[in-house]
Amino acid sequence: MNKYMIYLNTKRCIGCHGCEIHCKTNKKLPFGAILCEIDHQPLTSIRGVPKTEFSFRSCYQCDEPYCASICPTGAISKREDGIVLVDEEKCIGCMACAGACPWGVPQLNQEKNKMVKCDFCVDRVDQGMEPVCVTKCTTQALRFVTLTRF
Repeated sequence: MNKYMIYLNTKRCIGCHGCEIHCKTNKKLPFGAILCEIDHQPLTSIRGVPKTEFSFRSCYQCDEPYCASICPTGAISKREDGIVLVDEEKCIGCMACAGACPWGVPQLNQEKNKMVKCDFCVDRVDQGMEPVCVTKCTTQALRFVTLTRF
């Protein structure tokens, strides 16, 4: 079984937030919902020159997702390839999944009153393409990798 992951090369990231913007555009998300996020970590070098390091956060596609186990309607499920999905038809927008997720990943799409989360642009993955955040990354800092389990 394969498991996917998005990897950030912190040496290449410039913190432009292009991944966030393209993700929101691709998923047609309203203001507020963010499925991937670049976080700025202020650092200080040995010489005292201020620097910033960036980190990338999206759904971790957990092996045993708390969000799926708590969902009262069964709207969240995990595919054989490890991608965790939200079925919009079944979702009632109760936000139980957001509370159960240790990272608060599921977000409420307030226009639809449905929960959304990163699914690695599953429609693209199913066509052999990479998630839009990866393909649109200006500095090619994001990589979509496949982890093979033994």
